[in-house]
Amino acid sequence: MQWFEGKGWAPFAFQLEAWDAQQKGLDGFLTAPTGSGKTLAMLGGLFLTQLERQSSGQPTEKGPLLLWITPLRALAKDLEVSMQEMIDQLGLPLTVGRRTGDVSSNEKAKQRQNMPSILITTPESMHILFASARSVDGLKHVKQVVVDEWHEFMGSKRGTQCELLLSRLRALQPALMCWGVSATIGNVEEAKQVLFGTETRASHAVHITGDHPKEIDMISIVPESIEELPWSGHLGLSMIEQVLPYLEPPGSVLLFTNTRAQAELWFRGLLEAKPDLAGDIALHHGSLTQQIRLWVEGAIKEGVIRIVVCTSSLDLGVDFSPVDRVIQVGSPKGIARFMQRAGRSGHAPGKKSTIIFVPTHALELIEASALRESISNPALEDRIPPFAPMDVLSQYAVTRAVGGGFDPDALYQEIVSTWSYQSLTRDQWNRVIHHLVHGGDALQKYPEFQKLVVDGDGVLKPANRRVSTRHRLSIGTISSDAMLRVRYLTGGQLGTVEEWFIAKLEPGDCFWFAGRNLELVRVKQMTVYVRRAKGASKSIPAWLGGRMSLSSNLSAGLQRSLDAMERGQYDTPETRAIQPLMELQAERSAFPSHERFLVELSTSKEGYHAFFFPFEGRAVHEGLSTLVATRIADQQPITFTLAMNDYGFELLTDQPLPWSKSWIRDLFSPKALVKDLQRSVNTSELAKRYFRYIARISGMIFQGYPGKATSTKHLQVSSGLLYDVLSEYEPDHLLLQQAQDEVLQTQLEEQRIRKVLHRIQSQPIHIVETPRFSPFAFPIFVDRLRGKVSSETLVQRIKKMQDQAKHDLQRHQKNHT
Repeated sequence: MQWFEGKGWAPFAFQLEAWDAQQKGLDGFLTAPTGSGKTLAMLGGLFLTQLERQSSGQPTEKGPLLLWITPLRALAKDLEVSMQEMIDQLGLPLTVGRRTGDVSSNEKAKQRQNMPSILITTPESMHILFASARSVDGLKHVKQVVVDEWHEFMGSKRGTQCELLLSRLRALQPALMCWGVSATIGNVEEAKQVLFGTETRASHAVHITGDHPKEIDMISIVPESIEELPWSGHLGLSMIEQVLPYLEPPGSVLLFTNTRAQAELWFRGLLEAKPDLAGDIALHHGSLTQQIRLWVEGAIKEGVIRIVVCTSSLDLGVDFSPVDRVIQVGSPKGIARFMQRAGRSGHAPGKKSTIIFVPTHALELIEASALRESISNPALEDRIPPFAPMDVLSQYAVTRAVGGGFDPDALYQEIVSTWSYQSLTRDQWNRVIHHLVHGGDALQKYPEFQKLVVDGDGVLKPANRRVSTRHRLSIGTISSDAMLRVRYLTGGQLGTVEEWFIAKLEPGDCFWFAGRNLELVRVKQMTVYVRRAKGASKSIPAWLGGRMSLSSNLSAGLQRSLDAMERGQYDTPETRAIQPLMELQAERSAFPSHERFLVELSTSKEGYHAFFFPFEGRAVHEGLSTLVATRIADQQPITFTLAMNDYGFELLTDQPLPWSKSWIRDLFSPKALVKDLQRSVNTSELAKRYFRYIARISGMIFQGYPGKATSTKHLQVSSGLLYDVLSEYEPDHLLLQQAQDEVLQTQLEEQRIRKVLHRIQSQPIHIVETPRFSPFAFPIFVDRLRGKVSSETLVQRIKKMQDQAKHDLQRHQKNHT
């Protein structure tokens, strides 16, 4: 307490509650706002115990006493500094160390001899430790594990890795104390069960909530003029002049974009708009080298720079105490992400957070209004955990074999103690072992797939040293296509880009990356050699899979805002700004509403347009549009062109269709959903793509040694051949089944589509024939048109349609005066 008093602080009630529970050896789960003091809440129990031991003259216990699992290496470095500072100020005989991919091999060797009291690490690094028998022995002293930012882990296979590492640690130390920490989570009870493994253990864990509210001040930058017919991205960089005043001193700024390409564009756009920012602004995203990212993080903390244009790479809790405000470019597409990013400013207990919202198109102001309403009553999104991923299980089994071997019966008991594998049957486990020892039924003649052998005692061990070496290089579940390193001819590295982007360029072509204009010189052995180029190139790398889709919770908030506007309630700055646009929507069609399912029918020289507005996000609309198109094609031969955005989707045909309420209700029926979804898209090709990642995680294909990575094309061929062989000769293979399940659950969001279909069945269907596109239909039309005409032609067509909309709006206003 003297330490708190010396800083002029007083511990919060939730911190005192956590310390008391930790000293009693209880498991716990802490949910509290970003910047509320969660880190100190997790350390206080250990610190108090060590102070008591110190005062009674007891020797320091051998480490590690506490394992801190973090999702980002950048977080690990920041935590190490802040923890060591607290330990030094308290005068405790404790040490802190990191064990992540960026820690030197020399430092890791020292740790094997003398583990720190607190070890900060990632799930991947923990599994690499499990692949070493000597390192596992050093983990028997662990008393407490803290899984930080649990919400970031839970919705991915990295969360499954955490479950497995916890099951191993509990087997080594039955009295292990486990704590989960989360700033933003919707399904808290399920999150607890996944972390603790069993419902019983979860029910006995203490659940502590930080009870002091985080004050968030939200400012929306309203465009100086709002187009009568908005389209995706039509504002974009044109908002820079209105953003510049918020970048002025005093104070520092994080400017968040939703994609890496957008971050590159905004960084360049800001420098072009105000060259004086040079030296005061930096770029940060996940495809830049670690050296660049660490420099940026240190520079803003030390005040060397004031502004960082960034992506989700800075969503989490790296301690940027000097950040005064956050700018969000475009909708974050989720309430939890919005709250997380807002909390990056005023990142300290009791401090107010400030976030400035910049729409990239006018309709995003409705999302901004919904986000504003969520501040006082946030309905945070659920994180859906993967259930029993067999690729992760296969990888883990080999990890345990490499780490000294395992008895299959004993390991089975550990694995079924986790939430993910609680229903794993003996037969499934035996099939996993069969595939690892014999290669399965289809591949048993190929030694490449025989990774494990059974010794005389029934213990499974690696088949040879090559298996162990390759496996240690492949541990992890973060999958992406092969990346090419971007390096100057003179030797400095900048980061990575995807192979498909570079394949479009020729030597001498220029592109913009890492905040620099670069000229491609040559590509050699997965490395892109570049030199600086003058001017600015239009070509900017894009990374596949970076586009975010509207969350179901923000979708519900958006529809509440629409319902309020339909009742004439324009109560927020955002809805007041967009009121003329909404009046035009009402004149040309009707308000999209949660009370009805709106369908708009239009005709143009392109054909017959049908627009549907479920408001469930691009990914769901992609699945719905293909589902409905397939069901129509079952009844009559017809060709469709599809387009979609977060608000709805379009079916374009060359012949009229007999749209009626009863027919639409039949087309949106949840009956035979899985069967029809599988027919509606090329699920075989989608499953083959997912299988490529599954095969890498499971170890069926090897991505290559450091500096000699296998090309994406080669991996596609290898995994494609495996997929075809297994499909023909072993169709019930567990990894094939997993690929098909992941297509339905992840790509097509089958469960969410099912909910939407049930909702539509209960709604009145409202069909409106619109002579001209409505403000909600127009951006969907433009998204489809983008890929068909040049940008100049597109702008001309948009301008003509907007002029007509302006005329209609003026006539509407004249008639109501």
